[in-house]
This record gives sequence, structure tokens and C-alpha cells, in this order.
Amino acid sequence: MNTVRFKQVDVFTHRRFKGNPVAVILEADGLTDAQMQQIANWTNLSETTFVVSKTSDEADYKVRIFTPGSELPFAGHPTIGTAHALIEAGLVTPRSGVLTQECGAGLVKLDVTTDTLGARRIAFELPTPKIITLTSEDIDQLETSLGSPILREFQPCLVDVGARWIVAQLSNAAAVLANRPDMEQVKIASVRAQATGVVIFGEYTDEGPSDMEVRAYAPACGVSEDPVCGSGNGAMAAFVRHTAQVEYFGEELQASQGQMLGRAGAIYLNIQTQSIKVGGEAITCVDGTVSLD
Repeated sequence: MNTVRFKQVDVFTHRRFKGNPVAVILEADGLTDAQMQQIANWTNLSETTFVVSKTSDEADYKVRIFTPGSELPFAGHPTIGTAHALIEAGLVTPRSGVLTQECGAGLVKLDVTTDTLGARRIAFELPTPKIITLTSEDIDQLETSLGSPILREFQPCLVDVGARWIVAQLSNAAAVLANRPDMEQVKIASVRAQATGVVIFGEYTDEGPSDMEVRAYAPACGVSEDPVCGSGNGAMAAFVRHTAQVEYFGEELQASQGQMLGRAGAIYLNIQTQSIKVGGEAITCVDGTVSLD
């Protein structure tokens, strides 16, 4: 029987079934493009990754990333999930705490650290953000579609980090959790801006699971709400830097996401003047093989 090794990894969590899952085919050199797309369509996860032979001497491995309908040059949680799966399988070993991934977007450096309790955290550097401030008319329409007041002193922006997110700040985490958007209007706003979707966030002013709560809506891409989104959190961090809030929030941030979907995602962000890193833990939920016959 023709089989390939497979793992399904939950990303941005240390608890099974509480993060954002990615399927990882560990040795995919024998697969055709059509087979990769068919498998990704079958897993029906937001992304499925395929590890293939690297073409760069600087890389530790090469990965191809597929949604159920197309191939992506880069994506956040699949990058962390694939690195976790390869380390766990003994197929790659970080060198001085660093892995280099080759993908459609080029080479991506990953920092791999382990805390005193043995928990492994993997972080990638966000592509350089391109930021466009929304017009007053666009903000009015966005506020209507969200059905919640936006903090206008921090003007919402379109943040392009590969994925393009409209980012808006609400008054606090409670307002984020209480948000009930009009998804059809969010879709219209996203299509108008040629955006992946809309990210909202607000700080925890009292005791909470993190510094801020994040939600990401992407109905224009067929995802009403993403449970835990690496690019969306990275775009949020770029927004915090762009709106001069790093001194207030700090350079090291923890964001939580997914509570409204029964998840418990934890995303760790490092915001510097010249770089933003997005990291988290991962845990394997399924380990086995996929039959191709």
C-alpha cells in the first residue's frame, strides 16, 4: 500500500483541540500538484502543508502550503505547525535555536525556544507590513458592519502582511467578545478593500487570559471567523506599532483568540522598530499515515 506520513497539529495552544489545526504531510516528494490539492480539499482544513526536498542550501526544509482550493506562498499557523511536526518526527533539528523554512515566499527564519518546563515555542518574523489608513467613510461603513463602536483616535487601517487585514481597535476585550457583526456587510467591506478580512482587538483592563483579545472575520474567503490567526495577530501588532501604542502595551505581548468558538489560542508577539515576531506553542492531535491507493 502506498502511504505517506501525516500529522495533524493544533497551533497556538498547548491543549489539544483548542487551537488552529493544520494537516502536515511529512514526506511529499512523490505527490503531484493535483494530489496535493486533492488531499488539501479532503482534509477541509484552512491549510494543509506538504514537506518536499529543499532547493536552497540555506534552508532546513521546504514546504508547500495549500488551502482546500489553492496554493499559498506563506501562512503563519501552517509554518509553526509544520516546524513542530518535523522536529517531533526527528526530521529536522534547530541549529542554535533556529530553523530556516523554504516556501513560496522565500526563506523564513524561525526561532525555536524551550522553557524550563519543556514547552517548545516557535516564532516567525512577520513580512514587512504595508499600511494604508482607512478614510472616514470607510470607517463609518466598517463600524456599521461590526455593529460596535471603534476607537477613532486609533484610526483603522488596512495592514498588508501577505494576507491583507482591516484592523480596528475596540474599547476593551469585553467589547470584542460581545461583538456580533453583520457578516454580509463585513464581506462587502473586505471585498471593497481587497482584504482577507477584518481583525478587531481590545485590551484586558482587568484580570484576563492575556493582554488583549483578538477576533478575525474572513467571510470573503469563506471563513466567517478564524479560530486563531497568525497573520491577523501579526497585522494587529503592526497596527499597535503604527499607532504608537508600543510604549503603552509593551514590546512583548500575549494575545488570546478563539474563545467564541470554544478554542483557547495564545499568540506571543514581539514588536520591535524593524521587526515583528509571531509565535506560539503547538501540539500533535493525529499521528499516522495517509493511504494514496
